[in-house]
Amino acid sequence: MSQGAIPAGGESIEPDPRWDAWHPRGIADRLAGVEAPWAVAAGWALDLFRGETTRVHEDLEIAVPVGRFEEVCEALPDLTFEVVGSGRRWPLSSPAFDVMVQTWGREPVTGIYRIDVFREPHEGNTWLCRRDERIRRPYHEVIEHTPDGIPYLSPEIVLLFKAKHDRRKDRADFDGTLPLLSGGRRAWLADGLAMVHPGHPWLERL
Repeated sequence: MSQGAIPAGGESIEPDPRWDAWHPRGIADRLAGVEAPWAVAAGWALDLFRGETTRVHEDLEIAVPVGRFEEVCEALPDLTFEVVGSGRRWPLSSPAFDVMVQTWGREPVTGIYRIDVFREPHEGNTWLCRRDERIRRPYHEVIEHTPDGIPYLSPEIVLLFKAKHDRRKDRADFDGTLPLLSGGRRAWLADGLAMVHPGHPWLERL
């Protein structure tokens, strides 16, 4: 998968798409039989790591190796998936599939979106960072679990992705998660930021 120019075609996404995202517990139950390594990502992942819901989450994002995305589709037959990015959407058969990483799942009858699936680059059982593929770790290191079995992406990886936009909610997520990070997690995040976002303001606090 490559991050290239915005593909031609596609439809504009309406300004306020209809979202009523599932809870992480709900998607964990639905994907219980899926063997592909998947994990809750983004803000929900940090709340799962922290053990509490700290803010409202408008959507639910999960990450899965791009080569095993089909396993997720087969486990969610009640959803229609669309490739999305840059304010547009395409069918899965579009060349956009090889350029954009996000895939929204919606109920075809209601039109309500339930989940956002990130199709991540990988080499076999090794996760590759889509921002810089020199950053890589085996999947058994990047996926952790809550006491009741919900898989989530390691917090240091989530924060590395959040650092790009540095929005108010991203800064709040960083502030709330930083005190809980071990020295090893902080060191990994600092190394990643130095590679992907050199000079980032979070580096001084790590």
